[in-house]
Amino acid sequence: MTSRLSALLALAALCAAPAAHAQTAPKYDPLKTFAPLNLPAPPSTIRTGSGTPGPAYWQNRADFNIDAKIDTAAHVLTGEETITYTNNSPEELGFLWIQMDQNLYRRDSRGYAMSGGRRIDPKNSTPGYEIDAVTVGGKTLNTVVSDTRMRVDLPSGVKAGGGKVQVKIRYHFLIPGLFGGRMAWNANKSGDIYDLAQWYPRLQVFDDVRGWDTLPYLANEFYLEYGNFDYAVTVPADMIVAGSGALTNPGEVLTAEQRARFDRARASDKTVLIRTPEEVAATPPPKGATKTWRFHMDSTRDVAFTASRAFVWDAARINLPDGKTAVAQSVYPPESVGENGWSRSTEYMKDAVERFSKRWYPYPWPNAINVAGPATGMEYPGIVFDGIDDKAKTLFFISAHEIGHTWFPMVVGSDERRDAWMDEGINTFIDVYESDDFENGVYGPKRDGEYAPSATGTPADQIAELIKDPEAPVILSRADTIREKYRHPVTYFKAAFGLTLLREDILGPERFDPAFRKYIADWAYKHPKPSDFFREMESAGGEDLSYFWRGYFLNNWSHDMAVTEVVNDPAKGASVTVENRGQLVLPATLRIVFKDGKTRDLRIPVETWMQTGRHTYAIDGGPVAEATVDPDHRLPDADRSNNAMRAN
Repeated sequence: MTSRLSALLALAALCAAPAAHAQTAPKYDPLKTFAPLNLPAPPSTIRTGSGTPGPAYWQNRADFNIDAKIDTAAHVLTGEETITYTNNSPEELGFLWIQMDQNLYRRDSRGYAMSGGRRIDPKNSTPGYEIDAVTVGGKTLNTVVSDTRMRVDLPSGVKAGGGKVQVKIRYHFLIPGLFGGRMAWNANKSGDIYDLAQWYPRLQVFDDVRGWDTLPYLANEFYLEYGNFDYAVTVPADMIVAGSGALTNPGEVLTAEQRARFDRARASDKTVLIRTPEEVAATPPPKGATKTWRFHMDSTRDVAFTASRAFVWDAARINLPDGKTAVAQSVYPPESVGENGWSRSTEYMKDAVERFSKRWYPYPWPNAINVAGPATGMEYPGIVFDGIDDKAKTLFFISAHEIGHTWFPMVVGSDERRDAWMDEGINTFIDVYESDDFENGVYGPKRDGEYAPSATGTPADQIAELIKDPEAPVILSRADTIREKYRHPVTYFKAAFGLTLLREDILGPERFDPAFRKYIADWAYKHPKPSDFFREMESAGGEDLSYFWRGYFLNNWSHDMAVTEVVNDPAKGASVTVENRGQLVLPATLRIVFKDGKTRDLRIPVETWMQTGRHTYAIDGGPVAEATVDPDHRLPDADRSNNAMRAN
């Protein structure tokens, strides 16, 4: 999820801030940089030393069957769900913890208190979830609601190693307006638009690390169990519903012409209109009639949907590896139509899904849907919510980013609420290459609120400024503790740039890419932690990266290299002396320019600095005119005034 303007302003402010008064930098200490690194979670038979799920790995499961109805006059969703919970853990479970995300919008919520009223307007609150019944086998259960969590006490424990329980919950809630943020409804001249997410009580995760992981919902994102979903949504008959997964009853809800157009879209690499702006205007009022739209989705942690009579609808085929296909779709109100606007959304979605699938891991679901509505810049499995007014470059960037979340965290199911960088940062990293590739970089390179937003300086130079900020949190901070000023600069940009460094400057694509693909495949539909990612990238990438994880992810250590001497000695020949002055070491390039105009690049590996902070290179090939370290500004060097020196 992204907020482009706030991110742009935040990092621009950081980069434009006046420098602090000069202080004497601490001397580089190689024993500190290269000390043994004990990662937060030790390896075990559950999570191995190579970063993979071990032979004893287990994970619980939650399957859902949900029936929901929207009262569009009162803006109320009423639902009934049956949760089939499977306990694969080694412990018997006598109670369940349920996520009650709608309670965020209560005036007394912890999220409201934490935000100081900024995130939720006091005038625009809701009562949250109103639970009508919680039962097992027809028996009403005791429940305890605590903010955005509900404990359900079971009549008997769910046995370890595969025991199951079916819990039924009846509920309703007032749908938030625009203040809802990640989900909302809003009026539109062609018909109200409902972007529905966090619309049913969901299971908290019970895992091998913390047992029940019950962090409250403070407006940061989610940690969810996987399962299969069947859900039905009843709405006025003039509405179109687009949702996660596959529509299973098109014959009941679509016209014959819409079904025929959708079939053409399945076979077309060009976008096909399924519902035109003219048809939106000509749709008669429902006069009390309703339709029920039914969907099914396998191996997912969540489902979301959108509903409106205002939607123009188009689609095109997605070509996946091994001859498989899916369908890219977009729904948007008539005012968003245009070749500079949403008429290209499906093209952007198709391109991103095809390239991500080819480069990293195949897209797993039948549809990839982009929605223009009130909840902007938000991702869910198989469906994303973006802005009605998004156009051109902005629409491309946001569409690619949000559908990129398919891979992180929808497939690789990390804990967004604790480790937001594992989805936002990694996803922003893969976006960088999509921006380079689409139509040969017509919208590239990626420069937006998520990645290098400043108009001046390379990405590396902007990261160097961020690292200098003494208040900037480290990447491995709990997501809820990171202030909005730093959310995009640290969680998105710094994490993504770190992976760019790892791929392009430390491991190289030939080692990084297979290791990264292996990480995705090993942890698909599972729950990796930061230690698992670090270990797998080291083991599969073939490199001890302790110095990098410690300096860049666990700390905000500064990187600073300097050329301190260029000597042309008639008797001994030429030499160049380089010093490492920052605690963060990175492999670098030393560019030698000879007096005859020729150049040579020397590689400086991190091992150069394992015992000392100073190294002198003997240079053959003639007298040296100038030497420059990191000449292409690839590294976040804190002081570029000392990067180059001419011979005396």
